Amino acid sequence: MTHPTHPDDTPDARRAKVQEVLDWAVAEVGVPGVVAEVGDADGHWFGTAGVADLEAGTARQRGEHLHVGSAGKAFTAATVLALEAEGRLSIEDPVEKWLPGVLSVAANGYDGNRITLRHLLSNTGGLFITGLAPEISHRYATRGALAEHRFDLWTTRELLELTVSQPPLAEPGEVFAYSNGGFYLAGAVIEAVTGNSYAEEVARTVAAPLGLTHTFVRPAGDTLYPEPYPRAYSGLFLKDGVNPEDVTAENWRSMFEEPGLPPLDTTEYNSSWAWAAGNVVSTVSDMLQVIRAFAAGTLLPEAQHRAMWTTVSTEGAHWMPHSRYGLGVFELDPAVTGGLTLRGMGGSMQGSHIVCVGTPDGERTITLHTNTEFKTWEVMFRAVEAAFGTPRVSGL
Repeated sequence: MTHPTHPDDTPDARRAKVQEVLDWAVAEVGVPGVVAEVGDADGHWFGTAGVADLEAGTARQRGEHLHVGSAGKAFTAATVLALEAEGRLSIEDPVEKWLPGVLSVAANGYDGNRITLRHLLSNTGGLFITGLAPEISHRYATRGALAEHRFDLWTTRELLELTVSQPPLAEPGEVFAYSNGGFYLAGAVIEAVTGNSYAEEVARTVAAPLGLTHTFVRPAGDTLYPEPYPRAYSGLFLKDGVNPEDVTAENWRSMFEEPGLPPLDTTEYNSSWAWAAGNVVSTVSDMLQVIRAFAAGTLLPEAQHRAMWTTVSTEGAHWMPHSRYGLGVFELDPAVTGGLTLRGMGGSMQGSHIVCVGTPDGERTITLHTNTEFKTWEVMFRAVEAAFGTPRVSGL
């Protein structure tokens, strides 16, 4: 593949530019610490800025175990697609086939005979935006609520009940709406099809084939990480007096605390509520291997690889700008990448944000992680600009 070039488009120049982005993220965006790993024809480069621990002042380092948030959705999608390749299911199967009665027009308004596994994995099933459910926001949306509920353990049954706790947003296939609930359902389908746990199937179909030695689905009761790991710091809290039930996909940004308040250490935290929607622990090095395999098609057979990267528009969904969504993954709009196809996955939760981007041939990749949650799309787009030589994206 031929990539865009300019006079200083060399590996060393690109790496220096990535380092500038890392330094900028700490100095200007307020990220406590950030790491990035770049893969290209010259091998791998690792960069860091800021700290892993605000109190101790220790630097971030290679090999840290991290929560990858919604990048775990790509693992769920890959597992479902691997099962399809084995002939055990089809992504065109209706949910009702594998989870009878879970989606019921009479009981909860959802038609399990019309919503398919493809709909779940592409966020087009018409499910409401589960992350904004009051049952979630009342537990985690304010500092006081998080202090009370940070070690709550969620069961699969509770997550499936949460998935259908509000009416559908749309008809199946009609719109893109980012819903953790679709991936909870996909995780339950994986277990119904195989008789194994979701974690076991992710290990069998993704981690083992790719030789990932530091990547696993986090056990439901875990509240810490294997050594080494960075401290996690969150400022993602609603303003005092805001009712979580008033938060919508349109207004959520304006409802959160103003910048400048001290972050809360959220390192010790039970993330079982994320489950098949994103409860994977990994390292930046392992995630670089994952995006290379997912983007280039070295894990899945051609038909399943093509299905993973068959995308839908996210326009109007108040999600990532300049993107289209596949099955658990995204592609950036070539209109803002200078015509270069760039594929990725990413995720954010309290105290952690990761983004992984690569070319379809797997020759150039980057993974970036901050030990705080998403703050601005500018971090990702500047890192992409530095790593791939794409144009500057404005208006973020």
